[in-house]
Amino acid sequence: MCAVFGIIGEYEENLAKKALSTLTHRGPDFCGVEQRKNIFFAHQRLSIMDTSSASNQPIKHEKILLSFNGEIYNFKELKQKLSSEFTFKTQSDSEVIIAAYLRWGVEFVNHLRGMFAIALLDDETLYLFRDRLGKKPLFYLHEKAFIFASEIKALVPFLHKTEMDEDALLGYLSFLAPTPPFTFFKNIKKLSGGEYLSFKNGQIEIKRYFDLLDVTPNLITDRDEAVFLVQKMLQESINIRLNSDVPMASLLSGGIDSAAINAYAIKNGVNLQTYTLGYKNFTKYDERQNARESAELLGVKNKEIEISQSDYLDALDKTLDTLDEPLNDPAAVPLYLLFEAIKKDGYKVVLSGEGSDELFLGYRQYFEFLDIESLSKLKNKNWLSGYFHSNFSMNREWERYKRVFDNTLLFRTTGENFTDLQKNVSMRRNVRDNESLKYLKSYRDRFENSAHTDESIWYSYIDLHLFQAEHFLTKLDRVSMAHSIESRTPFLDHKLASLVFSIDPKLRYEDGVTKSLLKSALKPLVDEKILLRRKKGFSNPFMEYLIESKKIALIKEVNDKTGIFKKDVLDEHIQKAASGGFKQHVWGLYVLSVWLKKYLL
Repeated sequence: MCAVFGIIGEYEENLAKKALSTLTHRGPDFCGVEQRKNIFFAHQRLSIMDTSSASNQPIKHEKILLSFNGEIYNFKELKQKLSSEFTFKTQSDSEVIIAAYLRWGVEFVNHLRGMFAIALLDDETLYLFRDRLGKKPLFYLHEKAFIFASEIKALVPFLHKTEMDEDALLGYLSFLAPTPPFTFFKNIKKLSGGEYLSFKNGQIEIKRYFDLLDVTPNLITDRDEAVFLVQKMLQESINIRLNSDVPMASLLSGGIDSAAINAYAIKNGVNLQTYTLGYKNFTKYDERQNARESAELLGVKNKEIEISQSDYLDALDKTLDTLDEPLNDPAAVPLYLLFEAIKKDGYKVVLSGEGSDELFLGYRQYFEFLDIESLSKLKNKNWLSGYFHSNFSMNREWERYKRVFDNTLLFRTTGENFTDLQKNVSMRRNVRDNESLKYLKSYRDRFENSAHTDESIWYSYIDLHLFQAEHFLTKLDRVSMAHSIESRTPFLDHKLASLVFSIDPKLRYEDGVTKSLLKSALKPLVDEKILLRRKKGFSNPFMEYLIESKKIALIKEVNDKTGIFKKDVLDEHIQKAASGGFKQHVWGLYVLSVWLKKYLL
């Protein structure tokens, strides 16, 4: 993995180099810079494939400059196809991008299979590409000059003034992370997965080059065929991600996703070292017992990492600094500590199971929403609509029924946190009901204009774009790269995702079993004890730690200065969090408070 960074326009050399140095953790093996008048084009390298110096970046070819973060898993096939017209000098995947661009122009991106953030300068035109499902980040700022980077921290020094973006705040409160193109820093933007940007003559143009909804629906209606194709594609997706010139490990929980990755790896002759996280004195959050059983059944060597309250609290500020902006995921801290331990053992690549739940309907609430969705067919809903409007509740179930009786969009990501009415009650500003739909509009418009009609496809589509790409993958990228580790996610292979979107959606949910298709596909490889085990999730005692350490007081301290939230409602949220309610809300408020104090107070 690596970092891309560059400036098109006037710049101060010392400031540019200082900003670049903030990305060293993403690529400590080499720093390359190409400087010209009005061009600063740079790269921080983490050597994974072809670790020789010949593969250092930026790569120059005639009028082209390339800085690339990621892995192209089909680069050998592309190299063979392009070798007659391009002279390759290295064994890396980076050169293939230039050769593919020379052959196909910007359409080259459609030939890549992998994860990537690509900066390609062709004479006076700059292109930025973010991979299809948003695994790798790409941010940009256009004030006096145009500046791009793999992380926000490298762009902050160039801001004329640090201000909070209101859309980022409202999107964050609703969906756990700011929605593209917004970040918490006003004027710093991010590309969405499947988008590319061109910059020429001071003008920015953004286009979408990939959309999962372009897949023809219901191509596969036979369950046996669907299971066979999922088996085949999942095996292929995992196998191509086992290619590395440096040591590789894997995460292991008690669930089926990590078990699947390790089972297919073993089938391919690769027995990965696995890692599991546990919590001292908090067995109810602990997956170590299940992971031990999984490790024994799979035949892998598993290492357990135990963290205490002091470990968590010591890593808290470092983790939040790593994230650059508020991200409402308390699992970021233990994951940071887990990658820290993996780094100490000398591993540079880790396989992880993100994306499986969204593709194969692994969350029980998907089925609950499908059930509630059926109420939209009631002919006489007016009385029910009026009743719910007259009897407001902060309860999540109340909100769901109100929406379905109002004929408004029911499902708004698995990660929906504050509803609009909850924000209106909590904030010292007027927030209209359904105001947050504007952050989902472009996605919903694409869904409604597609050939897909089953709402479960919408659930997967919006969750892959927001709950996964902007929330889970943001966390995974930042905390792994903080320790110079590349994370690979086989379930988020675009060919596997496209396959799932082409299967009759009912095959995913008609039997009422979470991950039914995936479980059927894994039966030949994964023991039934693992397949039938109840899902636990990556939970942790974050609220207990926050309350006992008294760090939770920061929320009120910051709000006294900013006045964003109503004091009495804030007190009520914090009180409920102590007894198990509104925990995600309050954690999000704490993370927001840390950012506000650091950058605006």
